[in-house]
Amino acid sequence: MKRYYYDLHLHSCLSPCGDDDNTPNNIVGMASLCGLDIIALTDHNTTANCPAFLQVAKKYGITAICGIELTTAEDIHIVCLFKTLKSASKFENELKKYKIPIKNRSDIFGNQLILDADDNIIGEEPNMLINATTLSVEDIPNLVSHFDGICYPAHIDRQSNGIISVLGTFPSTPYFSCVELHDNKNRDEYIQKYDLKNKKFIVSSDAHYLTQMRDKENYFLLPDNLCDDNKIIDALFEHLR
Repeated sequence: MKRYYYDLHLHSCLSPCGDDDNTPNNIVGMASLCGLDIIALTDHNTTANCPAFLQVAKKYGITAICGIELTTAEDIHIVCLFKTLKSASKFENELKKYKIPIKNRSDIFGNQLILDADDNIIGEEPNMLINATTLSVEDIPNLVSHFDGICYPAHIDRQSNGIISVLGTFPSTPYFSCVELHDNKNRDEYIQKYDLKNKKFIVSSDAHYLTQMRDKENYFLLPDNLCDDNKIIDALFEHLR
């Protein structure tokens, strides 16, 4: 088995409150400096910067995963990850049915920039991405699985948009095989307090700024004979499920 160091919760300059310096090249370059092997781009309710992200990651030899940080109707953040750009894009197209169009206030929430693999601006999302969708947390697992994805509650140990802070407890339904922590030091407390002993724990940065990305620390143990990105992603998804 081999250690694959990861961060599965990163934001680009497309995310509200994300720094304009969080371009695909800067994110992947910083991930390389941090010694990470697997990274996921999880902008709020969109995958529009994933094509560039994948192209840049390939140049660096880092395994990249397309994702979304989805905001439920309850204002809970859920990380959704997909094996391919095609499945992620199909999911986002489905997600459009549940978005509430509100114009972004860039003076308050920042720009929402779409970039190419050379970090050129090729577009800007006009509608605010961080606001809640009309999807309940109960709806998410089945919807994501329909697109061969996996999902889990984000930063359950934070007061902002965490499933526990919003609901007051960790619900028995819907079922999630994984949960995300922002700080691994909270693991034992949350396992005991919310009976999470059967959950897999993922620890990610939720970085909206390059300075928030972390040096390699958290890892998955996966087979050491995985020869390409597709096999690594397949093994990771099997592990998380």
